[in-house]
Amino acid sequence: MKNNKFVKSTLILIIGGFITKILGMIIKIALTRSIGTDGISLYMLVLPTFNLFITLCNLGVPVAITKLVSEKKKSSKKIIIPTTYLILVYNLFLILIIIIISPYLANNLLHNSNTYYPLIAIGATLPFIAISSIIKGYFFGKENVFPCTLSNITEQIVRLLLTIILVSHMIKYSLVVVVTTVVLINIISEGSSIIILLLFLPKEKIKKEDLKKDNILLKEILGISLPTTGSRLIGSITYFLEPILLTNILKYTGYTADYITLEYGIINGYVYPLLLLPSFFTLAISSAILPVISNSYSNNNIPYAKKKLKQAIIFSLLIGIPCTILFILVPNKLLNLVYNTNLGVNYIRITAPFFLLHYIQAPLTSTLTGMGLSKEAMKGTLYGGIIKILSLILFSLLKIGLYSLIISSILNIMVVTMHHIYHVKKKLF
Repeated sequence: MKNNKFVKSTLILIIGGFITKILGMIIKIALTRSIGTDGISLYMLVLPTFNLFITLCNLGVPVAITKLVSEKKKSSKKIIIPTTYLILVYNLFLILIIIIISPYLANNLLHNSNTYYPLIAIGATLPFIAISSIIKGYFFGKENVFPCTLSNITEQIVRLLLTIILVSHMIKYSLVVVVTTVVLINIISEGSSIIILLLFLPKEKIKKEDLKKDNILLKEILGISLPTTGSRLIGSITYFLEPILLTNILKYTGYTADYITLEYGIINGYVYPLLLLPSFFTLAISSAILPVISNSYSNNNIPYAKKKLKQAIIFSLLIGIPCTILFILVPNKLLNLVYNTNLGVNYIRITAPFFLLHYIQAPLTSTLTGMGLSKEAMKGTLYGGIIKILSLILFSLLKIGLYSLIISSILNIMVVTMHHIYHVKKKLF
């Protein structure tokens, strides 16, 4: 029965993930063709900061909620309601930080004043993203993935419609206006996701005791969420530092700002999104495996946990290997099909083989979290982030252009994945 539930959850997430990814591709195509390479490049400069604050806005609490709800040791309402209040207050603090740092970030670190308003717009989206993530964490803990899948599809449909309607209208004003609009669209799309999720929540009366803060429970949540946030934060900070380091070091070595912005936009706007397309399968698998590993490991059912992990890795590779072959053999046709461009072909051929390791990284991370080893997952991300930053600086000084970013990203993938494999093997096998 448990096995059937895991397979069913995985299939729902994969099918839903496939639909979501297809819609995401259509959004990307519509956006790319509407605002062009210059607009995409400007958006890519803002995106690392956006990702950093998305990581910060929920503090890794959804993962902690998934783990605690799946273990069925506490009332779900006592876990979710006080935590949601805490996260919303915390998000108001984050909005204030964005308002304060945006001028300096735009003018002194990104060296592009056009990024100011898109950076300010990020703050308005954070509470909606946080609430949506928390509710999804509850449903994953209950191993009821259909509401999450439906909400993700709805979110993408709303985002697609708004992109088609608003972006084409806003482009006549300026690139700053249109990129700011792209960021703000997340408010409505995440809002639609929240509405769908709320429809599936059990209709239970909320009692006074459900609203009381449980310090022991809060400590338990933070014990899981902070290392998880630490892992994501390290990745987000590394991504956040990328354009800053590249812009400053490559300008120092003689490259123009226009060249750096264009090539960085190609890598992050075309190359990595294409290589990450298969990851919707692996992310679906990792979401389904977290409550299963958490439940079986807490009940000392190690053989079952091992079996589920093996299945997750096999499923990930069954998708990853054929996609990698296509990326190596016909990257130009895939780029033309998705983005109507040939830019980035050489970058894809170099990077694609190493992304096989990336495809199995998410299930390994979920396994470590499920076993209560969030700190080990965080350490692996930290080591990978340090290697990436140091190698990015070193290779940027060698005047090899944006290949410094490609090489440092490959090293990051290798270090993190091998670290996770070592610790999962040590604990489970």
